[in-house]
Amino acid sequence: MVLDVIIDPAIETAAVILSPIIEALIEITIGAKNVFIEKKSFAELAKYLERIVSLLKEFMHKEIEVTSLNNVVEILRHEVKMAKELVEECGQKNRVYLLVNCRSIAKRLERITREISRALSLIPLSSLDLSLNRIAEIKGLMDSMRDTEIKAAIVEEEILQKIELGIHERNFDSSYVNNLLLKIADTVGISKEPSSLRKEFEECKKEIEIVRLKKDHAEAIHMDQIIAFLERADVTSSPNEREIKYQTKRDSLGIQPLEPLRSFYCPITEDVMLDPVETSLGHTFERSAIEKWYAEGNNLCPLTSTPVDTSIIRPNKTLRQSIEEWKDRNTMIKLASMKSKLSSQGEEVASCLDELQKICNRDIHQEWVLLENYIPILIGLLTDKSQSREIRHQALVILCILAKNNDDAKERIAEVNNAIESIVLFLGRSIRDAKVAVELLLELSKNELILVQIGKAQGCILLLVTLSSNNDSQASEDARKLLHKLSFSDQNIILMARSNYFEPLLLCLSSGPEVVRQTMVMTLAEMELTEFNRSSLFGRGVLTSLLNLILQDNSAMKKAAAKAIQNLSSLPRNGLQMIQEGVVRPLLDLLFLPSSPLELREDVATTIVNLARATELSDTNDTEVTLLESDEDLYRLFSMVNTRAPSIQQSVLQAFQAMCCSPSASTIKNKLAQCMPELLPLCENDNRMVRASAIKLLSCLTDNNKVNALEHMDENSIKTILTIISSSDDEEEIVSAMGIISNLPERPHIAECMVNLGTLSRIVKYLSDGNRHNGNHKEQLKENAVGALRHFSNSTNQPLQKIAAETGVIRLLVKLLESGTDLTKERAASCLAGFSRNSTAVSKHVHNSNGFARLFCCSSPPEQGCPVHRGICTEEESFCLVKTGAVGPLARVMEGRNLGASEAALDALLTLIEGEKLQNGCKILAEANAIRPIIDLLGRNSSVLQEKVLISLERIFRLIEFKQRYGGPAQTLLVDLTQRGDNNTRPLAAKILAHLGVIHQQSSYF
Repeated sequence: MVLDVIIDPAIETAAVILSPIIEALIEITIGAKNVFIEKKSFAELAKYLERIVSLLKEFMHKEIEVTSLNNVVEILRHEVKMAKELVEECGQKNRVYLLVNCRSIAKRLERITREISRALSLIPLSSLDLSLNRIAEIKGLMDSMRDTEIKAAIVEEEILQKIELGIHERNFDSSYVNNLLLKIADTVGISKEPSSLRKEFEECKKEIEIVRLKKDHAEAIHMDQIIAFLERADVTSSPNEREIKYQTKRDSLGIQPLEPLRSFYCPITEDVMLDPVETSLGHTFERSAIEKWYAEGNNLCPLTSTPVDTSIIRPNKTLRQSIEEWKDRNTMIKLASMKSKLSSQGEEVASCLDELQKICNRDIHQEWVLLENYIPILIGLLTDKSQSREIRHQALVILCILAKNNDDAKERIAEVNNAIESIVLFLGRSIRDAKVAVELLLELSKNELILVQIGKAQGCILLLVTLSSNNDSQASEDARKLLHKLSFSDQNIILMARSNYFEPLLLCLSSGPEVVRQTMVMTLAEMELTEFNRSSLFGRGVLTSLLNLILQDNSAMKKAAAKAIQNLSSLPRNGLQMIQEGVVRPLLDLLFLPSSPLELREDVATTIVNLARATELSDTNDTEVTLLESDEDLYRLFSMVNTRAPSIQQSVLQAFQAMCCSPSASTIKNKLAQCMPELLPLCENDNRMVRASAIKLLSCLTDNNKVNALEHMDENSIKTILTIISSSDDEEEIVSAMGIISNLPERPHIAECMVNLGTLSRIVKYLSDGNRHNGNHKEQLKENAVGALRHFSNSTNQPLQKIAAETGVIRLLVKLLESGTDLTKERAASCLAGFSRNSTAVSKHVHNSNGFARLFCCSSPPEQGCPVHRGICTEEESFCLVKTGAVGPLARVMEGRNLGASEAALDALLTLIEGEKLQNGCKILAEANAIRPIIDLLGRNSSVLQEKVLISLERIFRLIEFKQRYGGPAQTLLVDLTQRGDNNTRPLAAKILAHLGVIHQQSSYF
């Protein structure tokens, strides 16, 4: 050691004397950083020593009388030597040994610090050339070191107190000692692995033997007590050692329980005591009993009736230990004898389990239960269907108690065949059973090998996921904790996701290694997700991770991410949010990129369809969501219909069809008008799915005459559409094709083609079979079929009308007035109006028999003409509304709330009162109760409809009979129109009111 150097007195100087001390202090300062115990206290000492080193270096350059430093140097040399030894001990000796000696170490540190302070106080500061401030600073350092109080760290002190308490109270519970040993491991920084703890413990015992050899008997005895206490921890001995020790002790006890000694009974309660205490007279009682005796005002001994000091109660530890030893002896005997009874049935088994559960209240007894090999018996009870549910539940509870903080119990449970599987089954039973089962599995999962077994148990993860959403908060929390632990395995994470538990998968997607992310995204891509799953995943931010993956160079990753996005986008609200979060741009880039794999482009195209369909719902939001932000994107996307991949062609067509149903439909349709030359050839495409999609888009474009398809369609194109109606077996395709024909302007050549190609007869068949048709598009089929018939109802082409009438169309149209949708009724009424306009012209003239013929009885009665058309009317020949019974149904359509249908019905009925038909037509309308519904139409919010009604009423009220009959009911509505109507309806209403005599002809309304 540096301090042991012998220095010649003749050449001694302050520098020579102090230099070795300074070097030693520096060594101590460095060593203090590597101690295992009392790190904070050593750090504080090191700070003091660093200041002292600085001070001594300053003194080396001062003129100082060497003899005045003799005492200083002597003390410093001794204390520095002590400090160095202490630092070396605390950096080299066994850590457990150091911890249990931490108080002694703290005292040594405190003494060294104070002695160094005393040495500094002996330096003659006043004789040195030092400033007053420097002297004050040095004195402050000395005072601080002199007054320092070093105690064991709080955590270390707590551990020592618990050890002393356990020794004092003879605490034999292994869990108490196990937890204490784990805390020691945490504090001193050693592994908690059992073999490592056992090794540290053995080294600690060797250190104690060294102390014993040094004849430090007091410390050795104290350490022996601590070691004896800590040896109760499971890790300090092997399971085999503990089992041999237990068997030896149990075999020495015999098989009969011992009766308690008389001294074990409390004289007051006459029961075996739990907490025996002595009074001032030396008699022993149960604590609670004697305290109650005193509390009731008794100051005499219950045994001798002599005065007793009620303030003195002392625990009788010796007696308590004897009672505990007697109980333990009998418990061992009882445990050995109960096992055979558990193989029986009913109450005897239940009674044994009750007793076993009570025994397990103490940790030491739990260990005995393990050593008696009860675990295989308990697991057998779990699967024994002949036992009651209560017995199986209690066996599960006892297993849970045994496994708690006991590694040996966990291993023993796992070693039993199908034990984990048997416990897992309880997860799917009553919440009472499931709660215990998940608690037990969570405890078992602390063993990594058993955790693997749990993950492999059939149905375990699904049952845990189900339990994680249970109303029982503890059970659901334990299930989530166990799922979190099971997420160490990719396979387990996949099983969780397939069971609708996505948290681990999402975490891996966002932050896992590339190979893991690829596995997870492929899993997500392949899964069949419910709407709830799609919404939940999207709400948890999965899109961000998927967008990052779709931009990766890894083609497999990119493809899987695209597939997953497609899966999620099928939920419309997800689709809307995807558009808002900018997913469209990267998808279009992938679709437009020729080098992208076909399968990837197909998935992207399908996703774009989903997004387009989502925009159909955007009108329900505050802001309109548009899929394509620029015309360039729109036309470039549509150009993809020219690709050779039918699936992409179909998806592009479907996407535009969806956009044509969105709030921005009008804009989209206008822009697509110039794409008609590219679209029409696709209506003849060989691929059936592509053709059907093209037909549907064309139907959508022509709806409401937004695009005049006739400008782009030649006769061949029309024939193609009609052929589809006549020959296709795809219902949706037929509906769309009929929609196209229905939306085209009325042209004779279209009707002629329909006749020639058999389309008319196919339409009539659809309408005739309508009630027997139960497809998804039943009503739309009717609507478009009736719409297509408009090409035959035009009053300018009687021959075509007659061809249609001969097929029975008029009767079908009348029928649809009663059973169709509002649009069907509107179109049916419109067709009937067209037919009716020609009824007068085509009705046959009535031939009256001449007078000569009437003289003979064989003459036929005169033909009865139509009361409206004054001729012979038939459905096929004259399309008469009266003969076909259409007047009543048309009146009822007017009473409906749909404006379009009401107006069309009105138009049809007004054909009966045109020109000379007024009087007879009005009678027919009155008989069918149709005039009042006409009047009621004045209350509708449509000025066009109101104007038509007013014109018709003006003619009807020219007839006195109808003026008197209906003028009154119409008056209120007419007055309202004179006040609220527009420039057209106000004067018309006023004119009728004047005709009714309500206002003067010179009124300002005119």
